[in-house]
Amino acid sequence: MTPADTRRRWGLALPAVAVITLFSILPLGVVVLYSVLTPGDYGNVRWVLSGEGWFSVLFERDMFDETVSLSDAHITILFRSVGLSLATTLLTLIFGVPTAWFIATRAPRQRGFWLFLITIPFWTNLLVRTIAIQEIIRAEGVLNRILIGLGLIEQPLQMMFTNFAVLLGMAYVFLPLMVLPVYAAIEKFDFRLAEAGYDLYASRAYCLRRVILPLVRPGIIAGSILVFVPSLGAYVTPRIMGGGNSMMLGNLIEMQFGQGRNWPLGAALSITLTLLVLGALIWYTRLTTGGRRHG
Repeated sequence: MTPADTRRRWGLALPAVAVITLFSILPLGVVVLYSVLTPGDYGNVRWVLSGEGWFSVLFERDMFDETVSLSDAHITILFRSVGLSLATTLLTLIFGVPTAWFIATRAPRQRGFWLFLITIPFWTNLLVRTIAIQEIIRAEGVLNRILIGLGLIEQPLQMMFTNFAVLLGMAYVFLPLMVLPVYAAIEKFDFRLAEAGYDLYASRAYCLRRVILPLVRPGIIAGSILVFVPSLGAYVTPRIMGGGNSMMLGNLIEMQFGQGRNWPLGAALSITLTLLVLGALIWYTRLTTGGRRHG
């Protein structure tokens, strides 16, 4: 490659590099910088270096004797965020894989229609979709009315503002993100391999475990990452479905930049969330590259 070719390639890549630097790297650098500054009296920051923001992510000081202890509230929210994100990923996997299999096994002319139904929710605002779920499970909602009408319960079930409500809302919102990658993987699957397994007297469960799942594994992993990452930083759904009882990391970060007026802590929590997402992406990369190395 000649120097002229190198300069030409860098020239073509320069606009993309500039956009990434301006809209991704620089804002992230500002957040990192804010995380090591001192909180201002009424929001914003004072340009005095301090590690208090990072310290407050996991610890807190007593307001009377300055003793240090673990921040139970932050740790609870952190574990709740990771747990609900994993549960959302598992729930969408349970419902998404059979749905993707159903669509992929339809006649080619019918697949477009079923995919169209899967993508319809994306045409609606996230807030509208979340409120629709709220109308179903609230105390006077559709579900409670049906259960009372059937005589199964006497009093409405309290489902709103619980972890269950947040889980249900996020599973509904992110289910298409699981279905589409898994469908793309199943569509490429050669079903003659499954028929060969049956011819060799393999049971359906054994064929699923040893023939089908290994070949559609990349789609399952991709769908899991696409669901887990936005679930971890979800804000709208936990805010509406969980209220103040089931706060997640996204809500805690917003609170620090708003009511809490502790921008360094909000910035430190934002970087913590970014590191969690980065860890998930590294795990995904190792799984996919490991699969290629082993054929």
